[in-house]
Amino acid sequence: METIADNINFIKNKINSAANGREVKLIAVTKTFSADCVKEALECDITDIAESKIQEALPKFDILKDKLNDICKHFIGHLQSNKAKKAVLNFDLIQSLDSIDLAKDINRHAEDVNKIQKCLIELKVSEEETKTGACEDKVFEIYKYCTQNCKNISINGIMTIAPYFEDKEKVRPYFKKAFEVFTNLQKESKDNNFKILSMGMSDDFEIAIQEGSNMVRVGTAIFGERNYDK
Repeated sequence: METIADNINFIKNKINSAANGREVKLIAVTKTFSADCVKEALECDITDIAESKIQEALPKFDILKDKLNDICKHFIGHLQSNKAKKAVLNFDLIQSLDSIDLAKDINRHAEDVNKIQKCLIELKVSEEETKTGACEDKVFEIYKYCTQNCKNISINGIMTIAPYFEDKEKVRPYFKKAFEVFTNLQKESKDNNFKILSMGMSDDFEIAIQEGSNMVRVGTAIFGERNYDK
């Protein structure tokens, strides 16, 4: 039976092959998985973990607090304004900034604790109603607003979630579009911190990397299928 360590090694090899010499960061998506599973992943040189629900993440972080000192914690779920304070206090990178109103909340809470909160703007490339994020025009509006008005936010790039297809090749145009938005905004920003394109998950990370991703968010392929009924 394959272990978490086996899976991580397999995925890292796949990443290296798809990256063709580029550096791509692997984020282990630990949502719904136990602290013991997270600990096992951290023992395999995983340096970044991601959660999507504040209420699930915080007890896990408390259990693992001695293991997380040098680990970058990413928030990847839809962030409601009333949870922005806890996200700022507990996460190093918020990947799901999708509105100016949320930016105002994040900036205010970051200012209260004298923190520069790193964020990615979430780009919506899919027409699916279940997908969150900002459309292309809104991404540029959010970026402009943050750079002009939010001194406690550092926009480090873009995140996107592509739709799922049985035929993996069908996802490629969505990643191409995200890469286009990313490169256009990167040129406009002239900011050395704006360098992350977070796209690609367990089913499609190789194609995402081929289309320019430099950060992939992988959960199921590391830990196994999720049980949302727990």
